[in-house]
Amino acid sequence: MLEYDFEQSLGYWTALTSHAYRRALDAELNRQNITIRQWEVLALLSLNGEQNQVQLAEQLCIEPPTLAGVIKRMERDGWLERTCCPEDRRKNNIRPTPKAEALWQQMVDCCRKIRTQATRGLSQEEIDQYINFCQRVIKNMNFNVGFSSFITTPSCKDAKKDSAEKLQEQKS
Repeated sequence: MLEYDFEQSLGYWTALTSHAYRRALDAELNRQNITIRQWEVLALLSLNGEQNQVQLAEQLCIEPPTLAGVIKRMERDGWLERTCCPEDRRKNNIRPTPKAEALWQQMVDCCRKIRTQATRGLSQEEIDQYINFCQRVIKNMNFNVGFSSFITTPSCKDAKKDSAEKLQEQKS
């Protein structure tokens, strides 16, 4: 018999929570004819600004060719545009168009609806604690795995910097 103490596993509960949240958000976005991958691309561009395909793929934990089809469709639909990267002319930077910016509010509304559903019955203090705990776990895991985080939310930037500094110290 395969045994493991799942009920005590942070990984199990984190994955279960993530899957439930993602399924709910995907269903809500689909009502607006938006895929969750399209939302992820625009969310990263919203967080980090203009980026190239390799950077976006790294942050999404997928291969650049996998992302290529999503970007092509978003470009075809007028949501994204590519511009030549001034530092490396072999690369194209990707940025949202005014059409995507208009759709962004619909996406944000979907996200807020799901957030409200997910946090029903939780106090603001519990929500703040949950976010704090998640940030600390991310910080711990980035250091242990030995790579800097792709998490770039304002509150996680320090965790990314700290893990990169710790990794550098280890190498020294």
